[in-house]
Amino acid sequence: MDLILYLGAIITGYIVGSAARSKKEKMAWTGKVQTVAIIILVLGMGARMGANKEITDNLSSIGLSALIMTMGVMAGTIGALFITRKILGMDRYGRIHKKSEKTQEEGSETVKESLRTIEEDEKKQGSNSMTVIILISVAIGMLFGFFVIRDVFADNMADFEYWAGLIVKAGLTVLLFFIGIDLGLEGTVIENFKAVGVKIVIIPIAVILGTLIGAAAMSFFIGVSVKEALAIGAGFGWYTLAPGILMEAGYLTASAISFLHNVMRELSSIIFIPIIAKKIGYLETTGMPGAAAMDVCLPIVEKATRSDVAVYAFVSGFVLSILVPVMVPIIIG
Repeated sequence: MDLILYLGAIITGYIVGSAARSKKEKMAWTGKVQTVAIIILVLGMGARMGANKEITDNLSSIGLSALIMTMGVMAGTIGALFITRKILGMDRYGRIHKKSEKTQEEGSETVKESLRTIEEDEKKQGSNSMTVIILISVAIGMLFGFFVIRDVFADNMADFEYWAGLIVKAGLTVLLFFIGIDLGLEGTVIENFKAVGVKIVIIPIAVILGTLIGAAAMSFFIGVSVKEALAIGAGFGWYTLAPGILMEAGYLTASAISFLHNVMRELSSIIFIPIIAKKIGYLETTGMPGAAAMDVCLPIVEKATRSDVAVYAFVSGFVLSILVPVMVPIIIG
């Protein structure tokens, strides 16, 4: 149901944006709305994490193992997507360059102008302004959750989780609607899909390979078997599902590491996506959150890159979300 809701929000926004394309200059306010919505969303996520006793209690015991796993998985994912970007012939801004001489001659000025525009936008925004805003928002949210929400909802934490979940879902729906508007205003989605073609499936494949390679390598540093490490990595950031599967299979330590790792993967993606987009490349940001690329982290990717790059993130997150309940049981079985 959530997938249908999120897809519907993007499609509806795209229709609205396409209809308003002739008035694109008057729609600049949508970017500011997205920024405010992202801050509110991240504050809410931080509050939920700070209020969650399981997360805060486990930070001292298995947090280091989860952190090491997260670092390995993120490095593997970014590396795999960097190689994939080169194979697809994309520049660091996620734009595909044609190889024919005719296309190069006709499009060279357009490409140069496009790159100049991107660089100017980055200078105006500041390289790390969004990262700083996100870091502050997460910190405030977690502190509020730990010191305030825990006391206020001491006997009714389930009620808080229910209403907080609804608010986050509503916020995501609004954000995805505005992302759809951006896609419609830009009007380059179809052209990008035509340029990439079926090769778009290479992106989630690269994320899977990078994640599993990184997870397997980290098994030698955190005291779990390669099989357990692969199952932890195959959670792809879905911290409400993968840990439960591992716990039911009897892998309690791996389940705890999986839970914290997947939380850290999502949180670190929110923090570092703007930096990776600025310093390494746009495509590399699309796989960092794993499954969360199709919902929670999609607005962050879109804000740090472009609307058409966010489409790649959505496709990747969608594929990974489908594979989590399949891959984790197979690996651990």
